[in-house]
Amino acid sequence: MSLAASLDPHAPKALAALRVMTGLLFLQHGLAKLFHVPHVAMFDGMNLLSGQIFSLMGLAAILETVGSILFIVGLCTRPVAFMLSGFMAVAYFMAHAPMGFFPVLNQGELAILYSFVFLAFVFTGAGAFSVDAKRG
Repeated sequence: MSLAASLDPHAPKALAALRVMTGLLFLQHGLAKLFHVPHVAMFDGMNLLSGQIFSLMGLAAILETVGSILFIVGLCTRPVAFMLSGFMAVAYFMAHAPMGFFPVLNQGELAILYSFVFLAFVFTGAGAFSVDAKRG
């Protein structure tokens, strides 16, 4: 039996692990903006729960929080992943690209990586252990 043949049956579980970890890491961004947990000094001046929720940063916080939760549990994974991929592409071009061409210098590597990981889930689906898989 080849290595690929022995690993292929486990691909849906590996995909699920990537989905859950990506979602948990992405969730931190929304929680930091909404509730200041974990504390990120860059967001100290933001108080999204008292009126700023309708700002661009407020929209980002909602997308990051709600989108992450849906992504983690694997509910509507493909449309959520599509939306989050586009959101991260826009975030890159709005916040990072103006600071220079190279992502390593404009600190945009994470935004690009999230965008492409979410884009991959548009095509692969949620993998194992998801609400989508349970619903068929």
